Amino acid sequence: MKWEKLKPPDPDDPMCCCGCDIYQYSCCCDCEDLDEAFTSWLKEKPPSCGLQSPVFGTMIDNLEISMIPALLLLPLLLRAASLHYLLGIIILTALPGLVLSYYYATHRRKRRTLFFLTLALYSLAYMYYLFITEILPRGDVSPLQMSVVTTGMILTIVSLIHTKRGPGFVADSLHEARMDAEVHSTHSDGSIQLAAPEKTRKQPPSTKWTLCPVCKIMRPPRAGHCRTCGSCVQRLDHHCVWINSCVGQANHRSFLQTVCVFVLTSVYGISLVLRSLCPCQYLVTALFYCPGVYSQPSTALCFTCCWYSSIITVGLVYLLVAQVLNISFNVTGREAQLALRNKKGQSRLWGLVVDTGEHSRGFYQNWVEFLTMKDSSVSFHSSPTDLV
Repeated sequence: MKWEKLKPPDPDDPMCCCGCDIYQYSCCCDCEDLDEAFTSWLKEKPPSCGLQSPVFGTMIDNLEISMIPALLLLPLLLRAASLHYLLGIIILTALPGLVLSYYYATHRRKRRTLFFLTLALYSLAYMYYLFITEILPRGDVSPLQMSVVTTGMILTIVSLIHTKRGPGFVADSLHEARMDAEVHSTHSDGSIQLAAPEKTRKQPPSTKWTLCPVCKIMRPPRAGHCRTCGSCVQRLDHHCVWINSCVGQANHRSFLQTVCVFVLTSVYGISLVLRSLCPCQYLVTALFYCPGVYSQPSTALCFTCCWYSSIITVGLVYLLVAQVLNISFNVTGREAQLALRNKKGQSRLWGLVVDTGEHSRGFYQNWVEFLTMKDSSVSFHSSPTDLV
């Protein structure tokens, strides 16, 4: 059996087929060595270089062994925080600093890493595990409520997978298709006429294609270069480390959907836990005062995890509000940063949004444009006028 070469990397993944970071090292590893190692393995021939084979090295690199201590320390820190409320305040306050310190100590040389994504998914799974093992046996959660929490978990993961499909990277063929669409225009009778050059010259600066100084390719309006991914993204909003991907024209809606579903599921799950632990308290006050919750280790751990989930939820609520306001003013996160840097935008709503006044067409039209926008690389195949 002839071993086929591995497929080339996707445009949203700056990794070669061997799994090495092409932006971290000056040259990529030899894919031929990996093919030969797999061929020897299939023929039951041990590789000549033993444990230092490319197969073994690639598996070690992809596993990211440095993530294991962080995943082990998180439940230990939460259990230590549940011993006393003062200890919980200290640990939960210092936890973000500990996570960032560990990240910079182990992953600072990697531009793209699964550190934050793995930590987020592990935290989500651990909270769900405690909900099933500690809260559900108490009998205060109905089957319908349990199904709602489970459905929210599944929808969050499905939305995250859809978001990870790619933000819409700019390719060379995109500009070529755009030029063909401008040069040739088809009339209703089927005749073809060359487009007037003056029409292209009279376009406003906001609709002109620009040359990326890094990628050396022509990119459409509102596109930006991501230094982390090393590529230009259509309608770039920002690079999110929690999903290890950019947020652009192709996945901005699914990213907003993921945040919304997670926030709703988290708030609903926290309310169910607090109602089970503190049935005689209001939900708002139960998070700050719940008598007798530290009498048992299990209830103290669940109460501490409520605080842990609440801190994460508050951060995501702020992100959700900022995203909704930016969409309402038709401004991306990258455009807001450039406007503040160049002092061309106006800060509104106590600094939550920067109004550039360049692309806004009103609240309703801005949301219609956001909900109906399509990937330009796909739109050119169907209609050249679909470009946002």
